[in-house]
Amino acid sequence: MIELRPFNKLGGADHGWLKAKHHFSFASYYDPKNVGHGSLRVWNDDEIEPNSGFPPHPHANMEIITYVREGAITHQDSMGNRGRTEAGDVQVMSAGSGVRHSEYNLEPVKTTLFQIWIEPTKDGGEPAWGAKPFPKGDRSGSLVTLASGFKADSDALPIRADARVLATTLKAGESTSYPADRTRNLYLVPAVGAVDVNGVRVNARDGAAIRDEATVNITALEDSEVVLVDAA
Repeated sequence: MIELRPFNKLGGADHGWLKAKHHFSFASYYDPKNVGHGSLRVWNDDEIEPNSGFPPHPHANMEIITYVREGAITHQDSMGNRGRTEAGDVQVMSAGSGVRHSEYNLEPVKTTLFQIWIEPTKDGGEPAWGAKPFPKGDRSGSLVTLASGFKADSDALPIRADARVLATTLKAGESTSYPADRTRNLYLVPAVGAVDVNGVRVNARDGAAIRDEATVNITALEDSEVVLVDAA
């Protein structure tokens, strides 16, 4: 089963410095029928204007993955971490028992990103942060795991969740597949382009909520960049 969630029908908010679209209920956007997809709780599509961003604020008991599409984001937190994550790279933060962080676009151009929140397998624990480059050329034609709670995914950034975050870049006409467990909750969003997912067209920034599929077959209808979450 694939439920298409078109970008132009997503909830959202325009704060001037931030234009956000919410694939699930978030902040002032609340839909009681759309509060998550399994342990996936947030997928925000953010556009952040230059020299602006999110001032220090707290989180606890959440795994937060930031996938930068354009520009760069500068992170600073109460653990003493500071880092700049640019387009194509990924950062993860395990909020654990509690952490404060800020995320600013200090670039002269707009930054766009996906912010993904996944429930941890267990509450509490020391917070943690990490970032890593994932060159798009290395994921051309096949899905690469960016963040994962599974030990076998040793090249991915670690998260404390029964989940993994993957991405691929596909040229028009290229295909790849993902062996899905029918009991899992998958969510797919093309950052750019358009793809066919098991017979359903998914355009740029649309969401596809996937359940009860043994295999997810992805074919690029245009040159595309796709992010996929597999969650409990």
